[in-house]
Amino acid sequence: MDIARLLRETFVRRVEHHQVLASTNDRAAQCARERGVRLPLLVMANQQTAGRGRGANRWWTGPGSLAFSLLVEADTVGADRRRSPLVALAVGLAVADSVAPLLPGRRVGIRWPNDMVVAEAPTDDRKLAGILVEVLPDGRHVIGIGLNSNNTLADAPANLATTVCTLRDLTGAGQDETSLLIRLLRGLERGFAQLRSSPLEIGNRANALCVQRGRPLTIENGGKRVTGTCRGIAADGALWLDTAAGPARFVSGSTRYA
Repeated sequence: MDIARLLRETFVRRVEHHQVLASTNDRAAQCARERGVRLPLLVMANQQTAGRGRGANRWWTGPGSLAFSLLVEADTVGADRRRSPLVALAVGLAVADSVAPLLPGRRVGIRWPNDMVVAEAPTDDRKLAGILVEVLPDGRHVIGIGLNSNNTLADAPANLATTVCTLRDLTGAGQDETSLLIRLLRGLERGFAQLRSSPLEIGNRANALCVQRGRPLTIENGGKRVTGTCRGIAADGALWLDTAAGPARFVSGSTRYA
């Protein structure tokens, strides 16, 4: 990874590159407690021993994957969106823009609320990247991204063989990760600007990439489970579900195909 190039060609102002970390999100949150930390801060790790997804989920960081977290000021992503899924969706769109040129003929989509997938068939979408957005008490955001770039399913746990995918496996070639990360960071900068100026456009574009539309889903939120047919993503980032009791919208929760 060319750190000097990252600093020269993107909006980040400080970079940490670790061989091994428990969690890049945890390290970014730790850095937030330092006096005078320069933001945006990028924290990367070649290996995470306790990489986190939503809730109790864990993220597989295979050799060659791209795992990093970005610490940004609250103003970078606009007004208070502590409860809004739009930040994660904006990040997802940046991921899609950075990898889609590498996957011609394949559909890169969003699986609400925070997964980026490659849809090989209408009912077969495999996870390429995961996103974890955490808001600190002072409003600053820690944005974690795990992208399966130069890792391979040959090194993955057996239970992931049919649910995830990697750029290396899909393209048959390794990626220049510095160039890939620069494209992604530039996409994030554009996405943050759009969050500040026209956030509803984020939701509309995410809806166009939603792979869950028309499929039966179960959403678990606050210990409650609701099942219905996905209608897509609303302009404000909520997920619409047609249920037996009528249309319902959700701004948070975990989803699985019913």
